Amino acid sequence: MLERRQLWVTGCVQGVGFRPFVWRKATQLQLAGEVCNTARGVLIDVQGERGSLQALEAALRCDHELPPLARIDGISASDASPRGNWQGFAIVGSRDDGSATAAIPVDTAVCAACVTELFTRANRRWRHPFITCTDCGPRFTLAWRTPYDRANTSMAAFEMCPDCAREYHDPASRRFHAEPIACPRCGPRLVFEDWRAPAAAQDTAAQEPPARSDPIEAAWRLIEAGGIVAVQGLGGFHLLCDARQPDAVARLRQRKHRPAKPFATLTLNTASAARWVHLDPADIPLLESAQRSIVLLPLREQRSGALLHVAPGLRQLGLMLPSTPIHYLLFHAALGQPQGQDWLNEAHDLIWVATSANRSGQPLLIDPAQARSELAGIADAMLWHDRAIAARCDDSVLLSRGGRAGALWLRRARGQVPLPITLPRPGPAVLALGGYLNNCFTVTQGRQAWVSQHIGDLSSAAACDALETTVQRWLDYWRIVPQAVVCDVQPDIHSSRLAARIAQQRALPLLSVQHHHAHVAAVLAEHGCDEPALGLALDGFGLGQDEDGSGNAWGGELLRLERGRVERLGHLSALALPGGDAAARAPWRMALALLHRLGERERLPAGVDAQTAARVRQQIERDFNCPQTTSLGRWFDAVAGLAGICPNQSYEGEAAMRLEALAEPVTADGVDPSLWHVDGLRLDLLPLAARLIQVDDAAVMARLWHAALSQALADWIAQAMQATGLRTVALAGGCCANRLLVQGLADALADTPCRLLQARQLPPGDGALSLGQAWVTVQQWADAPSSFSLERS
Repeated sequence: MLERRQLWVTGCVQGVGFRPFVWRKATQLQLAGEVCNTARGVLIDVQGERGSLQALEAALRCDHELPPLARIDGISASDASPRGNWQGFAIVGSRDDGSATAAIPVDTAVCAACVTELFTRANRRWRHPFITCTDCGPRFTLAWRTPYDRANTSMAAFEMCPDCAREYHDPASRRFHAEPIACPRCGPRLVFEDWRAPAAAQDTAAQEPPARSDPIEAAWRLIEAGGIVAVQGLGGFHLLCDARQPDAVARLRQRKHRPAKPFATLTLNTASAARWVHLDPADIPLLESAQRSIVLLPLREQRSGALLHVAPGLRQLGLMLPSTPIHYLLFHAALGQPQGQDWLNEAHDLIWVATSANRSGQPLLIDPAQARSELAGIADAMLWHDRAIAARCDDSVLLSRGGRAGALWLRRARGQVPLPITLPRPGPAVLALGGYLNNCFTVTQGRQAWVSQHIGDLSSAAACDALETTVQRWLDYWRIVPQAVVCDVQPDIHSSRLAARIAQQRALPLLSVQHHHAHVAAVLAEHGCDEPALGLALDGFGLGQDEDGSGNAWGGELLRLERGRVERLGHLSALALPGGDAAARAPWRMALALLHRLGERERLPAGVDAQTAARVRQQIERDFNCPQTTSLGRWFDAVAGLAGICPNQSYEGEAAMRLEALAEPVTADGVDPSLWHVDGLRLDLLPLAARLIQVDDAAVMARLWHAALSQALADWIAQAMQATGLRTVALAGGCCANRLLVQGLADALADTPCRLLQARQLPPGDGALSLGQAWVTVQQWADAPSSFSLERS
């Protein structure tokens, strides 16, 4: 007896070789039918004997049989009437079923099989800069719309040659229905443009004549000569230079107006990486993963002198391995184009700066014409191609914390986006716009939450435009019609203004969620926690409403969360912010504020003269433009200012990062519990500050600060658990990127009943705010959907 089944498969099942996988299984089982992409995922309409149908479904549910990039979230099945004389099994054209919930695949690095072909002279894709297959290459950054078919990507501009078309339709080929398939005959073209003065360009050409006709060789020769090359990648341009040439790196800093913020680096393989950083066994999979994120790893001190200006004042190096064929080709050229494949796994000293190509405060550049305009005066040349980047997507960044603690996302973008996060329960379609710094937004449908790629700080008109454009594209991707819009309570940032405008235009309810409530809610959401919990939010700034109703700068908050509501249980001892926002950029100001609080009116922190200090002290005494802050981030700044290691900051978190670098290693042994005091669930750190100013050595001060602070926070949490009876504690906020602090806190709580939840799928900082905002909205909607309106949480 023939039976017919229709299987709706959801998850990451488009553009990852899933339909060819189904075709092969169905053919092996002698089943008839067809498989196609839909806006929801993949539809398998199949007919045959019951045993064969069951075997097909079993194969779909077996993870280890699936293609490497495929992920199934759900399978729903229904019976249908058998069709007479249905012969063979086919992959057919996509169907538009109206409801777009299919996952667009993430971008992945070129796979090992393609790399082998890339350097096999007899292969027709030898040294082809755009080699790819079903198991690797660009996906999300190619897609203009869903479903994920070639016609809906930037590869639609390239008609397949007969050889590529044959592979595309051949079930035995690794490129069977690989949408980005191309070859040197029919694919994109790579171009090198030398922007230097004609004389300099001619000098290089004279030295290496072949470079003029080989864009890869030309780019490498310029890098070797100390030049800076803008290279088009998967989700945008990188700026590349030789990290071992201090003059080249210094020149890049000067041109980019980036005096100290660390640069990411690129090296060929983990054997080469091990020459520059300490690699824990758990770090190797992070570097070699298909996503090829930037991984922050401990720098080998004996090699730090060879990387001057790359990560000044820090003990970690951001490092990634090649993600594109162009990267591999550049290394191949740098090594003299060796024969064979052995060089791919050998250790080499080559290491290049690979930083995002944009002007300070501007979005990542994705268009060659715009790069030509914007990067003039920064780069010396450009290596670009004519395969359009449909979606801007920066590199993801991971912090290695060693095998036991695992890795922490600092930026979630290429290779992770647009994978959805599953919410603890379904809710309305929500658009959450996030915050001002490190902006990301979230759209939800049912239990799925799609958190956008890293947009960046909304400090320029171009960044604000990028946010608006990307929001609209994401709503179009999944054809989501929001039922509510949510933003931060701070009304004067662009994400909040945009939320208000969208809500007004679409006649939707607008919800605003307090910054630290959203931080903690994000961690609870990704852990599937829908129960009452405590939250510790530790960051630099978020607008909050004090007990007297006034708005102030929060950032060291002990919260109780339940059903989308929040109660502030306690906070850190407050400090003045002399000069308001200026204090966040000048740790010496925070040091003066702390000294003033301690009654030390005559002591001067490093980096400030007596006359300036007297003026700021007078400002504090008169309470003129000196709002109070409970921010742990500003406490870090104050201690760094006392230690004299970072009087002024050139990038967000610089003082805290330098203080952490100075503190290693930290031990909690012998920490005096009298250095802090918990009074009514308010944590007073002034006794610790009084001890710190007695310490002359900056490294000793940094170690004492980290060790005592970890113990103090653990004590604070323990007393909160005792007072509330709650055992689940979510840890969130930008300060939680401090490895020493968080590990010390976790160790101090190890013998308590605390269930400590930390960020694992998203960053602990502002990159997760929008998910927390969306989850709070879902919770509040569930309690009172009929009265859902303009509301403050």
